[in-house]
Amino acid sequence: MTHRLRSVGLEYAETAPVRLVFVAKVSAAPEAVFAAFTDVEGWPRWFRQVRDARSTDGGKGREIRLMGGTRFRETVMAADPHERYAYRVDETNVPGLRALLEEWTLRPSDGGTVVRYVFAVDGTAVLRGAVRTMRPGLRRAFHQAVRNLDRMVAAA
Repeated sequence: MTHRLRSVGLEYAETAPVRLVFVAKVSAAPEAVFAAFTDVEGWPRWFRQVRDARSTDGGKGREIRLMGGTRFRETVMAADPHERYAYRVDETNVPGLRALLEEWTLRPSDGGTVVRYVFAVDGTAVLRGAVRTMRPGLRRAFHQAVRNLDRMVAAA
């Protein structure tokens, strides 16, 4: 069953009831990291939990399928070259989810890039508690994805 989520803006990355924030440094330049973000179909190559990804609406949207069957239909909210890539989930099959925005920001640092990821979410009390409980797993997934992205970019 598909659930329509609340439409939120970019400020939601700072105001959501539940925010998970992870940071990592990679050796790749911001330009290369940003290029990987905007290559939506390429996400499964570096983000293991993403089974399938495709760009929609001429790059303004995304359709994502995760391992385990979770599906998202998203709107790209920001694609600021070499600085920020953010998207809002508009529809999902996850029950209890009310709003979700994910934001990736990039900052040059000593020949590499500091990658900051914000998972900003609202939902039922049960869902909010589940997301907090999932923090260690999401942290691992983030760090693994960023390491994979860095290796992929270095090999290109």
